[in-house]
Amino acid sequence: VRLHNCGFWRPKCLLDMARFTLSFNSQHRKNHQDSRALWRHEAVQKYLETLSKEYQQISHQLNADSINDFEQRTLKRRCADLSPIAAAFQEIKEAEREGQELEAMCRELDSRDEKQLLELALEEKETLDKKMNMLCRKLFQLLVPKEKYDRSHVILEVTAGRTTGGDICQQFTKEMFEMYQNYADYKHWTFDVVNYTPAEIGGLHHAAAHISGDDVYRHLKYEGGTHRVQRIPETGLSSRMQRIHTGTMSVIVLPQPEEVDVKVDPKDLRIDTFRAKGAGGQHVNKTDSAVRVVHIPTGLAVECQQERSQQMNKEIALRTLRAKLYQQIIEKQLSQERSARRLQLGTRAQSERIRTYNFTQDRVTDHRISYDARNIKEILSGKEALDMLINRLLEFAEIEAVTEYLENLQTLEGGG
Repeated sequence: VRLHNCGFWRPKCLLDMARFTLSFNSQHRKNHQDSRALWRHEAVQKYLETLSKEYQQISHQLNADSINDFEQRTLKRRCADLSPIAAAFQEIKEAEREGQELEAMCRELDSRDEKQLLELALEEKETLDKKMNMLCRKLFQLLVPKEKYDRSHVILEVTAGRTTGGDICQQFTKEMFEMYQNYADYKHWTFDVVNYTPAEIGGLHHAAAHISGDDVYRHLKYEGGTHRVQRIPETGLSSRMQRIHTGTMSVIVLPQPEEVDVKVDPKDLRIDTFRAKGAGGQHVNKTDSAVRVVHIPTGLAVECQQERSQQMNKEIALRTLRAKLYQQIIEKQLSQERSARRLQLGTRAQSERIRTYNFTQDRVTDHRISYDARNIKEILSGKEALDMLINRLLEFAEIEAVTEYLENLQTLEGGG
C-alpha cells in the first residue's frame, strides 16, 4: 500500500504479492464462490468506496489551476486507472438499487396475489441478477492487474503417465491433445504440432504444439499439471471384466513471448537426428529428418519432427529449447514471489492431480476449485463446455487474488 504524492491513499498494484498464484487453502474459498458473493464483502465495499472517493477528489483537483505540470501528469495517469473502476462501481450500485426496488415490488405483488405481474417482475429480477453477475466479474477483472505473459503464445506438451494393465494413459493422452487442438480451433488460435510420438495401440506417448493467438497463455495457464482418468478399458481383459482402471497424464504449458531473449552457446548443445514416427508416408522411413536438441548444462531436451526439412525441425527445436530455458527463469522469479507457498496454479508442478475425468460417472472434477462438470464428451470436444470450465478457473483466480490483497491490507491496517 502506497501513499499518493498528493495525499491520496492508493495501492500501487493490487496484487504484487498474488500474481500467478491461487491460495487453495484460503478460508475465503467457502465464502467467495463467485464475484457476486465477494462484492457483498464489507472489506470490498470499503475499499471500492475509497477508490471512488479518490477518483472524485483527483477529478476535482485536475480542474484546479494550482497544480504544476508534473502533478497534473501524475494525477491524469491515476485518474485514467481509477476511471473504469469507479464507473463499474457506480453501475453495480445502481443495479443493486434497482434489484432492491424489484424485490420490494415482488413482495407487494405477492401479498396482493397479482400472479401475472409477479411473474413479469420475477423475470426482470432474473435478468438483473445476470447483469449484476456480469458487472461484478468485470469489476474484479479491472482490479486484478494483467499478468506479464497473459497475451503470450504458448508451447503445450502432453505426456502419458503409467498404469498397471491396459493402455488408458496413452489413449487418454491422445484424447487430451485432440481436446486442446479443438479448443484452439474454437478460440480461433493457430495450433502447430511440434512433436508427436504415438503409442503402439492407437494412443499417444508424448506430443507438443505451438499455439498462437489472442490471450492464449491467459486461458491455458491453469491447464498445467497432472490430469487423472478413471475408466473401463475398451479392449482387453479388463474391458470384459468391467474393471475400472486409473491412470494419469501430464500437461505442461510454457508461455512463449514473441521475443524470447535467451542466449544459448552452441558449445552447450548436442544435436541428434533420427527418423520421424507416425504420419508422413514413405518419407518417414527414408530420411533422418527428426531432430533432438539437448542443452548439456541443464539436461533439457526437446524434439521436433513436424517438418520434412531437418533444418526447419532444428530451428523449431531451438526455439522450443529457448522457451523452456526462459520458463526456468520465469519459475525462479515466481518461486521467490510465492515464498513458501504450496502447489500453485499456472506452474509446471506435477506432484498433485489438478483434475479427474471419471468416465463411469460421466463427471469431470477440478480439485482446485471443487467444481464438478457433467458430460465428459462435451468437455473433451474442446468447445463451449471446456471454455466454461476454464473461465470458471479464471474467475476463481481473480476472486482469490482480490481476497488475498484484502487480507494483506487488513493485516497492514491492524499493524500485523
